[in-house]
Amino acid sequence: MKIKTIRQISLDYGISRRMLCYYEEIGLIKSSRKDDYAYRVYDENAIQRLQQIIILRKLRIPVKQIKDILNNQNAVAVIEIFNQKISELDEEITALSTLKSILMRFVEELQEKADVYLKLELLNDKTTLALVSTLSFSENKIRENISMEELNKANENLNKLADKDVRIVYLPPMTVAAAYATGEGCEGKANDMIMQFVKESGLLKIKPDARSFGFDCSKGATVIGEPSHVYEVWVSIPDNIQIPLPLVKRTFNGGLYAAHVLRSWDFQDWRLLKEWVNASDKYDNDWGSLRWTSPETVAGQGFEETLNFYNFIQKGSKMEDLQLDLLFPIKERC
Repeated sequence: MKIKTIRQISLDYGISRRMLCYYEEIGLIKSSRKDDYAYRVYDENAIQRLQQIIILRKLRIPVKQIKDILNNQNAVAVIEIFNQKISELDEEITALSTLKSILMRFVEELQEKADVYLKLELLNDKTTLALVSTLSFSENKIRENISMEELNKANENLNKLADKDVRIVYLPPMTVAAAYATGEGCEGKANDMIMQFVKESGLLKIKPDARSFGFDCSKGATVIGEPSHVYEVWVSIPDNIQIPLPLVKRTFNGGLYAAHVLRSWDFQDWRLLKEWVNASDKYDNDWGSLRWTSPETVAGQGFEETLNFYNFIQKGSKMEDLQLDLLFPIKERC
């Protein structure tokens, strides 16, 4: 039976190790360990299942519904999910078609009328206003495709971040407790150390507004699909609190970040956020600038912030409740 390591899977399908771990945690796929392998491996059944998940995700089927589809022997229930998605797409197609017709009408009338006042009057048309107000758009925008190549191209175009998708935030200076780990599963190891510290110290009673950040701090750029070699997790703390080893205390100097909520655990969003920053005419890419000092690990990276950290811990730190904000370091253009 053909098997692949987690690294091979990540590289072959362009998805992160964390996404694979997430799929495992919610029961979508299963891995195993072999005596002659140091890492987890996936057999043919798991690989086939992953391919099914990838296609369904590209068709904008939510992860929760994918689980229902793959675990459901009832064809009627699966058909209902697909029909629901088709209805959303039909609404989208109708709305976009209507907008196209309105814009074409504007173009035609503007070509006939040179007067600026008449041009502005087009936008005062009450009939047009009423029509546009009734339009409905689903969150999922995709057209029918035939091949995976076309599907990938459509996803690339639809997922490109617009200005409205990115927030500009300032992270204030703060003192943090930091945990870092290396090797396979380093993200989970570092997170576990921070979670243990938060619980044993009663941190959230002392500092209910604590914030938590994680980031890959491998030397050199880590690409999508490559597992982290070193991962660090922070939690903000009062300046005078004592922290146990192996945790270390760091001082973060603060800074400006482009922020985007991670969508459905698709870590390709990091690439899209970087593209937005590099194309911006207001902000420069500031990745790698030293916003804190770290003798142990690489500093100046982007962050993955756990949103609503207090509530996440109170609810038991379940993967299904985890929401992440991607934070890309930027600076204003002079």
